[in-house]
Amino acid sequence: MIKKLLYNLLLSSSIITAQSYAPPADQAGSTAIAKSSSVFIGWATGITVVRGPQDIAVPNSPLATAGTPADGMKGGTSGTGIVSLGDGGSAVLTFDTPISNGSGFDFAVFENGFSDTFLELAFVEVSSDGINFFRFPSHSETQTTTQIGGFGAVDCRYINNLAGKYRANFGTPFDLSDIPDNALLDKNKITHVKIIDVIGTIDPLYASYDSFGNIINEPYSTPFASGGFDLNGIGVINQNTLGNENFTSESVTLYPNPASDIIHLNSKEESSILIYDITGKIVKDLPKSNYGEITISDINSGTYIFEVTLLDKKMVKKIIIN
Repeated sequence: MIKKLLYNLLLSSSIITAQSYAPPADQAGSTAIAKSSSVFIGWATGITVVRGPQDIAVPNSPLATAGTPADGMKGGTSGTGIVSLGDGGSAVLTFDTPISNGSGFDFAVFENGFSDTFLELAFVEVSSDGINFFRFPSHSETQTTTQIGGFGAVDCRYINNLAGKYRANFGTPFDLSDIPDNALLDKNKITHVKIIDVIGTIDPLYASYDSFGNIINEPYSTPFASGGFDLNGIGVINQNTLGNENFTSESVTLYPNPASDIIHLNSKEESSILIYDITGKIVKDLPKSNYGEITISDINSGTYIFEVTLLDKKMVKKIIIN
């Protein structure tokens, strides 16, 4: 009975708190995905950035300046680039080939945290039209009694659905199924991802709140040119060109394979054709017409994915062009 009372007292005083979520990278049960993982099939193709101040609580604080917008988009492939957002700053990344709600995680966000505990966090939102954005439901179980200092520690096991949960070179993954359905969001055609810096202060005047109304406590202040969330890229895991609506049929074929100048389509029906390279970028978009032959002499050698839409169905085939 005494032990139970002591335990309840510890709980009520927040000395004991739950550790509900996945542990750091390289530990059993972690959801971190290494940047070098083969699960990534593409990266963002465009970016716009709105910088926040280095310290939102200081009047006329200078804005964060480290990196360029392009660094935040390309860092995923080069491994070194970042763009710092500052307190409350944001970045919107775009994708020529939309992200889709596939099996498991659909994309991952990279930050450049130098350890498993120095974590600068950000909210993540998605849009299928570039206008209406929907936020992943986030949760922070980190205590809010004492402010975490500028180089203080955050336990990632207290963090869920916030970018920056993992150290540099390990992406925080996101599953589009976590976002509630909405008529204004097509989860199979995500063209925009917005990253919004979490302002780590526990001062209610400036604090950021999770989906449960909890203040999010993280390193603050960071009054440097590199203050705030340091975006290092977004890796795509699922793209809508490989969605469940695809089909194959013996009566509709593309040939020859490999091919050099011309590919034949043995169908008399009108069709539209998209040709993607292996990174998911569209290299040719052919509108609806009767295609008996497809000219490919203007496409560089390599492996491509042909997506043929015919009678409201799709056929996807991998073609080698030499």
